[in-house]
Amino acid sequence: MTTEQVLILAILLATVAMFLWGRWRHDMVAAGALLACVLAGLVQPTEAFAGFGHPAVITVACVLVLSRGLQTSGAVDAVTRVVLPSKAGPTVSIAALTALAAVLSAFMNNVGALALLMPVAIQVAKRQQMPPGQVLMPLAFGSILGGMTTLIGTPPNLIVSGFRGQTGADTFAMFDFAPVGVVVAAVGVAFVALIGWRLVPARRQGGVDSFDAGAYLTEARVPEGSKAAGRSLREIEALLEETGAQVVGLVRNDVRVTAPNPGRRVRVGDILVIEAEADALANTLSALGLRLEEAKEVGTGKDDSVGDGGAGHHAPADTDAEKREDADGVGADGEAAAAGDDIVLIELAVLPGSALTGRSASDILLRTRYGINLLALSRQGQRSLARLRSLTFQAGDLLLMQGPSEAVAEFASNYGCVPLAERELRIPDRRRALTAGAIMAVAVGGAAFGLVPAAVSFAAGVLASMALRTVPPRAVYEAIDWPVIVLLAALIPVAGAMESTGTADLVARVLIENVAHGHAIFSLALILVVTMTLSDLMNNAATAAVMCPIAIGTAGQLGVSADPFLMAVAVGASCAFLTPIGHQNNTLILGPGGFRFGDYWPLGLPLEILVIAVGLPMLLVVWPL
Repeated sequence: MTTEQVLILAILLATVAMFLWGRWRHDMVAAGALLACVLAGLVQPTEAFAGFGHPAVITVACVLVLSRGLQTSGAVDAVTRVVLPSKAGPTVSIAALTALAAVLSAFMNNVGALALLMPVAIQVAKRQQMPPGQVLMPLAFGSILGGMTTLIGTPPNLIVSGFRGQTGADTFAMFDFAPVGVVVAAVGVAFVALIGWRLVPARRQGGVDSFDAGAYLTEARVPEGSKAAGRSLREIEALLEETGAQVVGLVRNDVRVTAPNPGRRVRVGDILVIEAEADALANTLSALGLRLEEAKEVGTGKDDSVGDGGAGHHAPADTDAEKREDADGVGADGEAAAAGDDIVLIELAVLPGSALTGRSASDILLRTRYGINLLALSRQGQRSLARLRSLTFQAGDLLLMQGPSEAVAEFASNYGCVPLAERELRIPDRRRALTAGAIMAVAVGGAAFGLVPAAVSFAAGVLASMALRTVPPRAVYEAIDWPVIVLLAALIPVAGAMESTGTADLVARVLIENVAHGHAIFSLALILVVTMTLSDLMNNAATAAVMCPIAIGTAGQLGVSADPFLMAVAVGASCAFLTPIGHQNNTLILGPGGFRFGDYWPLGLPLEILVIAVGLPMLLVVWPL
């Protein structure tokens, strides 16, 4: 062994040990490994940060942004309502939910897919009277399995594709992962849905209800084309049964009807007063095609302009265009409303002694002075006969506010309110959902058909998302998981040092001669198992970056194609099912599922054995040695 090989092996072993220890965040460890390589002379200083311009890194960042557009626009919520059966047993419900997670994860970040479907999974568990973990773990595993089916499904696939490009061959195309990945994912999802969920330990206390804001009292207008128009209140109640919401009043021609007759027909322009939990608010609006009604000032016939004492944001007149303005601040003409690029939805709690106590939105000229809207109010256990605009606030009320972030912050400061823990309150918007879906489809198509490189295609998608406001420009950088980006960018030069110093070939030769004994199939199985084992213990992107040079070196030593070995790394890196630390999705369900560290292997171990049993033959068939 040369001095350089000893140094890179020492750095690599120390890096893996730090990953496993978990004392420091993975991006810090990766950055430390990169700097150590630079100081040791293994990576040239001029090449130290070349990884930040690597196509794989750019693609990962862009996919995260496009995923945010699908998430916040309500596109996935619409798909969920269509796909998931409303009345089915646990097996069918879990199968549909897990399969949907796998499909979504193929085209968007799998962590985002899980986050979107977690509230649905918890509702399914409640409906089936099951522990939430028995639905959450299949959901998490399904989202992980789905990620292995496409180039953009998970960061390890992009890393593997990049390493293939470094061998002189073309990078993997969008669906090159599908022949193996789809079969493995389909078998895995079927196992989880039919048998696996029964293996999950039943943990009743999951902390799901640790923050309960109670039900919101919300006013929603019935627009043209709404499913509510022409239906009786009794029929509407039936449609809302699954969301847990109920209609508690109706406003027609500015007159509120309390406890209206269930046979009364709803007209276009009516306002329904709905009581719904915060997490079910978006589903309630989507189910009926309703639009949140803004709490406007009264007495002027229109919304006034912002006064000198306001936040400096203009609140336009109540014209027909404004009445059609949608919930995220985009008007009917497609132009952004005032400060539309900085519109937020946030929950505020009214503190004891607040200047709001005993006053209403109309009293304080909420829209006039601050340019923000009161969309809903939660007063746990109580209802009011008053309209939102004239309802007097009390200490402890929870307010759902919409408006420019600076204006909301100023209002909260002036009136003694505090923001609660951030919630994903996705107000449905059909136009934005269709636009976000179309942008993702075009970006995927551009990369899949080789029209432009993947990084360019998805970067163009991000630009379109910003221009069309499916992802507001202010939210673009918030959508990117920067620790993952730094991890990838830092480890790419480190992996390059492993290859340039001959260390990858050395490790591959040791594995082949001492473990696999020169058998290509045994070597392929060994790469798959080692990658899967490491992925259970450390970040999957880091695992792929460490194992790709070894896989290429192994293929070179055996004189066979590197493709099956790289694909084995891709499959293995996407199969972290034994621990809560192997994948972010496993970590996300740890609290809500009430799991312990050892609760993952009863389902995870059989699933990993199944992946090996199905994946190895598929690798040999699709990617011959």
